[in-house]
Amino acid sequence: MLEAIETLPLATLLRGSGTAYLLVNATHILGLALLIGSILPLDLRLAGAFPRTPLPVIAPLLRGTALLGLTLATLTGLALFTTNPTEYATNPAFRIKLALFAAALLNATLVTRGQAWAQVLSGASSPPALRLMAMLSALLWLGVLLAGRWIGFL
Repeated sequence: MLEAIETLPLATLLRGSGTAYLLVNATHILGLALLIGSILPLDLRLAGAFPRTPLPVIAPLLRGTALLGLTLATLTGLALFTTNPTEYATNPAFRIKLALFAAALLNATLVTRGQAWAQVLSGASSPPALRLMAMLSALLWLGVLLAGRWIGFL
């Protein structure tokens, strides 16, 4: 199956065109910047930092920006994966990145689907469980970022 992915037209285009690869890679970095640049301030605020900044004002904006970044990073990450799927699939850092990514997505889903999130959006302060989940979120997303950078060194 991985060999079939390598033969996809997108994979061939990215391997054959430095410009196409550059644009997809740059868009991947932009997606990561939007994601991490949005999720970290939101997580910090949910954890109790910046208490004068109202969560009902910033949470929807930061969540929306993080979702845009997540979408860009995921789509371009999948495209970049097609260029050498066999090597990526056996890279320990890539596997760690995927595991952390899955855990971060699960955590984000639990946070935004929970009652505490709705309460925070209504102006309530973050309960202790939500604060812990926010700190975990920050660590997970930073782990995804670090593992992604680590891929090229293994």
